[in-house]
Amino acid sequence: MRYNTFCLPCGFLIFRKPSALWDAIKSQEETALINIGIIGCGHWGPNHIRIFSSHPGAKVAMCSDLSDERLQAIKNLYPAVVLTKDYHEILKNNDIGAICIATPTSTHFALTKEALEHGKHVLCEKPLALKPEECLELGQLAEKRKKALMVGHVFVFNPGIVALRDYIQKGELGAIYYAHADRMNLGPFRYDVNALWDLAPHDISIFNYLFDHCPVEVSAQGKKYLGDSLEDVAFVTMEYPKNISVNIRVSWLDPRKVRQITIVGDKKMASWDDLDGIGPIRLYDKHVERTATFYETYGEFQLLSKEGSITIPKISLTEPLKLQDQYFIDCIEKNKQPSVADAQKALDVVKTLCAIQESINSKGKAVKV
Repeated sequence: MRYNTFCLPCGFLIFRKPSALWDAIKSQEETALINIGIIGCGHWGPNHIRIFSSHPGAKVAMCSDLSDERLQAIKNLYPAVVLTKDYHEILKNNDIGAICIATPTSTHFALTKEALEHGKHVLCEKPLALKPEECLELGQLAEKRKKALMVGHVFVFNPGIVALRDYIQKGELGAIYYAHADRMNLGPFRYDVNALWDLAPHDISIFNYLFDHCPVEVSAQGKKYLGDSLEDVAFVTMEYPKNISVNIRVSWLDPRKVRQITIVGDKKMASWDDLDGIGPIRLYDKHVERTATFYETYGEFQLLSKEGSITIPKISLTEPLKLQDQYFIDCIEKNKQPSVADAQKALDVVKTLCAIQESINSKGKAVKV
């Protein structure tokens, strides 16, 4: 195919592409984008819309929600996005290659399964399902359909948590003794799951990521102060390999918003505060030394505390959700399953949650994971 040419009085030749070729090039550029469909525009859905809309390799093509008010809010912000109250219209759209599910927990399994069966890549908010066998089924289906399946365990993309893992793996903290986490606030209150299933998936996924393993045994107590159906407070103990003990406290009924983790090692200690505006990580050069001092009365060692400096390392302030959604797009573009926040990691979290719930139901009995 030859280009058409014409001359201007100044002597320059202008090459004009035939319309058919130009349309083909334009079409190729447009199809290079990964069209995303968002199911659920409530709490987290709009955040995903914002992130994917700003990604150079993605385009939010359609959004679905049962609420006219929420859809109108999305239309006001993103007028080019096609809106529908029927999510099936998104799944049946062959131009949409990936689905982001941000709906109530009880719907995650069915929606994710249906999306995979329609040949879509899926990013589903946490937890992936309510039963371990459902997570296993979804992981196998994603492998069979050769589609990326990822779960929104967003904190494993948090730069502060990534830094903590790096310190642990490099041995900077030494052997880990124990860790504890607090995730509390006054609300927001949910009616589909309790505070454990709402909040604890974050900390379970974090500790599984930090220690490269899921717990082997759990025990927990939960309380229903605000009603008779759902626990709004839970106190959890998890035992990890290498004799690492972890405590988690989650609550919808606390006067302060708290998002903190402390890790105690035999060389150093570390803390992470997601709400700290100066720096989320503190490294404490503190440990306990065992001396061979001999007592006339007691033939035993003496424990001496050693206290050094406190370091606040510089941590990137990149939004974790942006890093997570970027990783999802990367997996699609490279045609690979995610190695972070994948179906197996989701299965480990759900297995742990089910064991914790069983312990709560049996008044704190220890349960194997």
